Amino acid sequence: MLKLFKNPAVRELEEIAADLQANLENNYKDAAQAAREKLKRRLDELNAEGKLKEKDYKRFSVMYTEYSVKMTGYHH
Repeated sequence: MLKLFKNPAVRELEEIAADLQANLENNYKDAAQAAREKLKRRLDELNAEGKLKEKDYKRFSVMYTEYSVKMTGYHH
């Protein structure tokens, strides 16, 4: 029920993050990299459009940074 009241922009970013995590867990490196890049792109777009609160922007920025560190060296 709480999902109904959640900011649609936050919901979108959470879905991208869940997709990213699933790709990492299944060792789909290319898909995980694409999802990480999509997370950053949408995070910046939604923030520029004013659709995110500062705390949500910071939370997803930290998440993006953590995934970037975790994925260092993910190349084929």
